[in-house]
Amino acid sequence: MNEKLKIDIVSDVVCPWCTIGYKRLEKAISELGIEDKVEIEWHPFQLNPNMPVEGQNVKEHITEKYGATLEQQKGSEKNMIDVGEELGFKFDYFDDMKMVNTFEAHILLDYAKKFGKQTELKMRLTTAFFSERKDVSDRMILKQALLDVGLNAEEALANLDNEKVRQQIAEEETHWKNLGINSVPTIVFNMKSAVTGAQPVDVFKKVLTDLISA
Repeated sequence: MNEKLKIDIVSDVVCPWCTIGYKRLEKAISELGIEDKVEIEWHPFQLNPNMPVEGQNVKEHITEKYGATLEQQKGSEKNMIDVGEELGFKFDYFDDMKMVNTFEAHILLDYAKKFGKQTELKMRLTTAFFSERKDVSDRMILKQALLDVGLNAEEALANLDNEKVRQQIAEEETHWKNLGINSVPTIVFNMKSAVTGAQPVDVFKKVLTDLISA
């Protein structure tokens, strides 16, 4: 196969399983040594599109949205921390952690695509949120993330107040939902097959091997 394998990842910046799913996919790609044979593109999905500007306490939010008890949440967080450690990613859960609106982060990820820095910015924002206790809906935090990955922050941030750009991102999100995607991460291979959730590294390796050798 001469063409690159196109991998579309539909995900959210504040979704822990999206981070784990990507890190496992990355590990599978690295272990197979096929970095130069794949092309990754990220697409917007807001776990909480109606999240107000001030955000909401994570524990409160998860109880409200999923009905999970604090005990269950503690177990889930511990599991996430352990899995993250295995993959070299730090999940730092704390009592005052807030779930925030991620729409503007998605606008910036779309901007980063033009410069081949989408994955870098995605991981920068995810790390800011999960490892550094930062609010990724705050424009100062977003600006710093852009600078950290070497993008033109002023130019990128100008997109946040551009109605046309905002509309375009909203439409892209709707497009993926209309394809039946309602949980993330959803990882689509060559627009032909898809895997949902943070699958084990071996599952990704099998999918990748089958597609690359097809």
